[in-house]
Amino acid sequence: MTREDCEALDRADPLARKRDAFVIPEGLVYLDGNSLGMMPRHVPERLAEVAERQWGRDLVSSWNLHGWVDMPRRVGDRLARLIGAPSGSVIAGDTISVNLFKLLGAAAKISPGRRVILSDSGNFPSDLYVAQGFRDLLDDGYVLKVVAPEEVADAIDETVLVSLLTEVDYRTARRHDMAAVTAVAHAKGALTMWDLAHSAGAIPVDLAGAGADFAVGCSYKYLNGGPGAPAFLYVRPDLQNQVQPPLAGWFGHESPFAFDLTYRPAPGIIRNQCGTQPILALAALDAALDVWDDVDLETLRAKSVALCGTFIDLVEQRCGRFGVSLAGPREMARRGSHVSLHHPEGYAVMQALIASGVVGDFRAPDMMRFGFTPLYTRFTDVWDAVEALTRILDTRRWDQPQFRNRKAVT
Repeated sequence: MTREDCEALDRADPLARKRDAFVIPEGLVYLDGNSLGMMPRHVPERLAEVAERQWGRDLVSSWNLHGWVDMPRRVGDRLARLIGAPSGSVIAGDTISVNLFKLLGAAAKISPGRRVILSDSGNFPSDLYVAQGFRDLLDDGYVLKVVAPEEVADAIDETVLVSLLTEVDYRTARRHDMAAVTAVAHAKGALTMWDLAHSAGAIPVDLAGAGADFAVGCSYKYLNGGPGAPAFLYVRPDLQNQVQPPLAGWFGHESPFAFDLTYRPAPGIIRNQCGTQPILALAALDAALDVWDDVDLETLRAKSVALCGTFIDLVEQRCGRFGVSLAGPREMARRGSHVSLHHPEGYAVMQALIASGVVGDFRAPDMMRFGFTPLYTRFTDVWDAVEALTRILDTRRWDQPQFRNRKAVT
């Protein structure tokens, strides 16, 4: 493949028009949308409207006048389309960690006789930390069992309360078969809880079709909701009124403005709200989701597969002699929308790449990670990234003190 081939692919790309919807610094090849997505152009205008007019002029009346009170549900419904969930099954707000804690508490109440929380060694560590904290807080025989990703299905038995898994591995992009794992769990009487942090906006997700019980996800990666954007939470519709929230807040109350001293959960997904949600952050996410209104997720996935496959092919052709190797499975059907490469000096190489205008990130111990966001990543970006990587490895430009100095965020 040549750069001219990549240019031809860009001309034929049905999503090429979406690139103009984003603020993209000139000369930058941004392959870190799997960590923080680019900003849609119209978000600042929407934020200014909410801040200057709604907050600045209409003040507290905006809760009713501009629908602030309904925003978590309204944004949740917009997210639902992107993760294969029905209307009324998703609520936006809080963080993945807070939402995981809520749902672990819900699962414990639904299946009180089970004590094993099953996860895998490819899960995002923060999810495991939440499970550890939940286990230690209850101090009632709960166990967090962590197995290798390929051992999950065999480890599900009648003791398992819930399988807590990230669908797409944050490091290697290895993808669990959600439907298959959920079917095994249900056959054993266990619940499933999916983290969609590297799935939502990257691959088609079908929570309803898979029969998933619970899910969480963030919106600042492929969904471009902004740094620290609100997360979301999904509960299977027939389970919603069985949920007894362990974080019972007034916005999850049946009648929040009755100010009762006793908590009564609202019907449906609303009971999973806790306190007052961040309206400015929700407004930014709501605006960012406008970009998705006319996006076909199968078209998105086809481009993601092509971008990742092109990158892997070029890297294997040009960089293998420099000690670079692919992390995770080669088959795109088993991958998400990012690619990680092993290299003994991965951190320094990535810093040299960033200095040259190609932005990815690093994950310990030795992985250079590149995210391919189909809405704005071009095939020529893939070519230019591999060209820069090859040059840096060939000249050993990475072997300089400034590129070895570890920063707080990698």
